[in-house]
Amino acid sequence: MASRGAAGPDRRRSLGAAGEATAARWYAEAGYAVVDRNWRSPSPSGRDPERVGGEIDLVVTKDRVVVFSEVKSRRTDRYGEPFEAVTAAKQRRIRALAAMWLRERAPALGLRPGEIRFDVVSILDGRVAVLEGAF
Repeated sequence: MASRGAAGPDRRRSLGAAGEATAARWYAEAGYAVVDRNWRSPSPSGRDPERVGGEIDLVVTKDRVVVFSEVKSRRTDRYGEPFEAVTAAKQRRIRALAAMWLRERAPALGLRPGEIRFDVVSILDGRVAVLEGAF
């Protein structure tokens, strides 16, 4: 069995969870309501070809704006800024997941979005940068 080093899965998961909690606090302090965290789409099946598997880190609202937020956390910039990890493919997946979330969750929460926005929260060594409307 492979040993888990300093950058093992548990440590990365812990860093990610801490980053998401930090981002949720940032949004709450800015007047947003956190309406969903770590929403996961069930795995795709042949019955629903539009279904995409994956997770949305945070869904927040303010007024009639619904924000889908991808949170990226890193301890150092050795591999670049955290927001650089949100590739075009990742953006497409988040958009597809957001459409599913809007169909499935917004009505149950009584949300009628007037605007939809996609943010990236970049957390580097504890410093938070929120890129509103990142894509």
